[in-house]
Amino acid sequence: MLAGPQLGEAEPLASELRDRIGHAVHGGILRAVVGGQTYVERPPIAALTGVVSSVWIQQVAPGAPPYVQRNIPSGAVELVCRVGAEPRIVGPLTGALVEVLEPGTTVVGLRFAPGAAARVLGLPASELVDLAVDAHDIWGAAPSRARFALADLADPEASPERLLARVQLLVAARLADARAPDPLVAEAVRLLRWSTDDVASLTSSLHISARQLRRRFQTATGLAPKPLHRVLRFQRFHSLAQHAIASGAPPASDGLARLAAEAGYADQPHLTRECVRLTGASPGALLGEAHEHCGCGHDHAASFMPVLRARALLA
Repeated sequence: MLAGPQLGEAEPLASELRDRIGHAVHGGILRAVVGGQTYVERPPIAALTGVVSSVWIQQVAPGAPPYVQRNIPSGAVELVCRVGAEPRIVGPLTGALVEVLEPGTTVVGLRFAPGAAARVLGLPASELVDLAVDAHDIWGAAPSRARFALADLADPEASPERLLARVQLLVAARLADARAPDPLVAEAVRLLRWSTDDVASLTSSLHISARQLRRRFQTATGLAPKPLHRVLRFQRFHSLAQHAIASGAPPASDGLARLAAEAGYADQPHLTRECVRLTGASPGALLGEAHEHCGCGHDHAASFMPVLRARALLA
C-alpha cells in the first residue's frame, strides 16, 4: 500500500490550493496583469518537502496575445501539465528554453529540488538534460494506481487547483516506493547554493574523489559539479533580482556590478558572460523582461526565498 497522500485526497488538496493560490489566480490579479497572464508559485504539500522545491499555476487569458516565456536553467527537473494535454517532464536545462503560450492556456507545474528527481523518475537525471519528454514515456510501465493518476492529468475539465493537487499526489505516490536520496549530493548542492564557490574543495570536504563526485552528481542532478554550480550561482543573481521586483524596486537599482558581486561573480563582465550563456540575453535585457512580466502580479517567492534564506544563514 502506498504511504502518504492517496489519490482520493485530490479534492481536499484542491480546496487547500484554492485557499493558498486561488485568490491570486481568480481574485483580480489575472485581470490586472499586463498582457492578461499570471503566474503564482507556492511550496508543495508537506509530503513532498525536501523533494519538490515549488509548484505553480500559470494562465494566459483567452483574449490575451500569445505569451513568450523564457525558461532559464534552475538545476532542476520539472513536471509540467497544460490543461487538456499530456504531462511532460522537462529535464535540467543548460540554456534557455523559449516557448509560446497561446491565449487560453493554463499550465500547472512542479519543480523538483536539484538532485531529487532521479529517485522519483526511476532513471538518471543525466538522460533528460535539455529534453522535454512525455511523462508516459518514463512512467508508462508504472503500477496501475500511478498509471491511472498519470492519465488523469490530461483531464480537460479539471480546475487548475485540482490538477495541481493530482500532480502532487502522483509524485507523492511514486516517492513512497523510491530509493533514498543520495545524501552526499544533497550536501554538495547545499554547499554550492551559497556556502562555497570553490567546486574543487568539495572532494576534500566530502571525502570523495573527483571522479566519484562527478558520477554521482550526473546521476542525481544531470549535471557535473561545475555546470551545476554555474546554474546555482546564476540562481543567486536571479533570486536577488526577483526579490527586488517583488518588493516594488527596480531589480538593479544599485547597479549590476553590485548585484553581480553579491551573487558571487568576479565582476560585472563575468555576470554578463554567464547570463548570455545560460539565458541567451544580457543581464539588462533579462531583468527588463522580468520587470515587465513579473512586476505586475507574478509571485515567484517560493523559488527565491529559500535561496535568500540559505544566504541569510551564513550572515
